[in-house]
Amino acid sequence: MNWKQSFSTSIGKKLQMSLTGLFLITFLLVHCYINAQIFYQDGGTRFKEAAHFMGTNFVIRTVEIGLFAFLILHIVQGLLLWAKNRSRRSVGYAVSAGNKTSPWYSRSMALLGTLVLLFLILHLSKFWAPNRYSMTFGSGELDLYAMMRDEFQTTWVVVVYVLGCIALGWHLVHGFYSAFQTLGLGTHKYKGMIKAIGVAFSIVVPVIFALMPVSFYMHWVS
Repeated sequence: MNWKQSFSTSIGKKLQMSLTGLFLITFLLVHCYINAQIFYQDGGTRFKEAAHFMGTNFVIRTVEIGLFAFLILHIVQGLLLWAKNRSRRSVGYAVSAGNKTSPWYSRSMALLGTLVLLFLILHLSKFWAPNRYSMTFGSGELDLYAMMRDEFQTTWVVVVYVLGCIALGWHLVHGFYSAFQTLGLGTHKYKGMIKAIGVAFSIVVPVIFALMPVSFYMHWVS
């Protein structure tokens, strides 16, 4: 498969989806660890230290560029695959025998991915973008812990975050194993283990993300 085919064929698109997906899974793991620092009940000291490191480290700031590039590529390729699969079907999902035997979330990856994207846009607009703008053009780094504490007193914001985390969990349930399977790693020997890790990851990480706004809203952390 040459470079052009890797972008134009279905296999090439799935390969890109898998590689970018694994990169984003790694990012989620790191981001989850940083967010979990709020549960130390130290007034946000540990969280601020971790956020400061992520925001000022040159390597991390450079990786951010790759992160957004991979995120855009992951979304575009996902939508292209979804559109291509839809165009190949002579009948809808409701009467497709093949789809009746597959989990609903594996048939709804485009929808779940779109919901996650909307949630991500909200998150970036509330925290990441203002902080990066202030660091680059303003008075310096913002107090993200205080911003979260204030922002997560708004009910609709907390509800959207929780729904976004639920959508992320369902998206990961299918996407985690699919990424390894596409790369040829989901063999019979490791299939059970990878699926188990994927399910655990798809539950633990979104739950930690969801607990962050809920904890502020319920004043479990301050």
